[in-house]
Parts: sequence; C-alpha cells; structure tokens
Amino acid sequence: MKTPTVHNQATLGQIAETILLPGDPLRAKFIAENFLEDVQMYTQVRGMYGYTGTYKGTKLSVQGSGMGGPSMAIYAHELINAYKVKKLIRIGSAGSLQPNLTLGSLIGATAASYNTNYTSQFNLPGTVAPVASFDLMAKAKESAKKMNLTLNTGPILSSDAFYTLDGADDLRRWQQVGLLAVEMEAASLYLTAQIGGAEALCLLTISDLPFGNEEMSSEQRERSLTDMINLALDVAIS
Repeated sequence: MKTPTVHNQATLGQIAETILLPGDPLRAKFIAENFLEDVQMYTQVRGMYGYTGTYKGTKLSVQGSGMGGPSMAIYAHELINAYKVKKLIRIGSAGSLQPNLTLGSLIGATAASYNTNYTSQFNLPGTVAPVASFDLMAKAKESAKKMNLTLNTGPILSSDAFYTLDGADDLRRWQQVGLLAVEMEAASLYLTAQIGGAEALCLLTISDLPFGNEEMSSEQRERSLTDMINLALDVAIS
C-alpha cells in the first residue's frame, strides 16, 4: 500500500491524533517499550522509529523527529497534513540559560525565539511569534501540579547552531532578555502547527549547563528523563 510521504512508512490510520516527538529515535523506542501497551512499529525510515500503542486505554503515537529545526519541520508538516495529527508534543533536552535551572529541571516552552531564517519563506510583513498551544500548556501545568513536579514555564531559544565560535558567550544576550533555555526544534514545531491548525507543546529537561560546563551523558539523556515523559503522557490523554 502506498504511504502518504516518502519519509514515513505508516499508512493512513496507523498514527494517532496525538503524538510525542522526542528528537532521539532511541528515546521513542524506549517510551514505546516501557510506557505503551499493544505497541506496533509503523516506521523506521532513515532510522527514525515511530510507534503506535495505547496509554491508559488511549491511542497514542511516539516518533523520533531528529536534530534541528528543518528535520522537525519536515516531520511535523507531514504528520499534520498527511496523517491528520492534531496534537504534537515535543519532549527533549535543553541547555539552561538561567542560574535557577539546574540539571533535571523541567520547562514548558510558552514561546520560542529563534536565530534562523525559516520564516522568510512566508514573506511576512513583520516578525511572527512561535507560541505553544495555550490549552496544552494549561494541561501541562495542571498535570505537573497533580504529579508534584515543578514545571518552569517561559520563553526559550531555538537555535540552528549547536557549536559556535564564541561558545557559551553567544548565549549571554539571550540570557539577558529572560529566555529560560536553548534547544533546536521548538520554533519550527510551533510555526508548523500554527500554519497547519494543530496544537503543539514543547516540554524540556535541562540536560546541560552551557555556562557551567556540566552535562548529562547520552545514556542519561536516553534513559533518565522519566518525569518529562510521564508529564507528556498525562498531557496527551487529558
């Protein structure tokens, strides 16, 4: 059977209306194997695993989205427009920009500033603001309270650059305007969802401290982000 896109092996109906989007495909595999029931893999194109199962009786999908805004934009666009996904929840790692956010802190990104020209394709007569779905963020705050988790909410930076000539010094000005953290995908997700009429939310765990030279290992990133995963799952079925 022909699939709707060349980047995904799923046929129509195989992907749930709500999907979790970790960047790392191995994190998607970990979530599917440890949190979902009746799981079926629907894609492994380009090593980007996607699964559908149930969580507490609700149909739910999880799929890797890769690294960076362009990769996220491709998957989000196809999920929304080809597979009719209605709610997309990114779960990822981020670098802290504020001293009160330490390794393991949870963030709900209300908006995402960016240093990319992604929006130039839309020929807008001004600057667009990529923002989270208010309803999903409200559910995240409610779920966090119920689960006794501290969810720090506020704006973040989505950056195209992981390595820069000036290192952490490039982030100082973003820190000064109050952004909580830096990652790479939220702005593309939010804009793609806004254009496609879908809801989107980005939940993040602080995995490194750019100004303190501390970071989680890759194994810790894959395995130890349970609070964020549980929070995202609760939001997904709310």
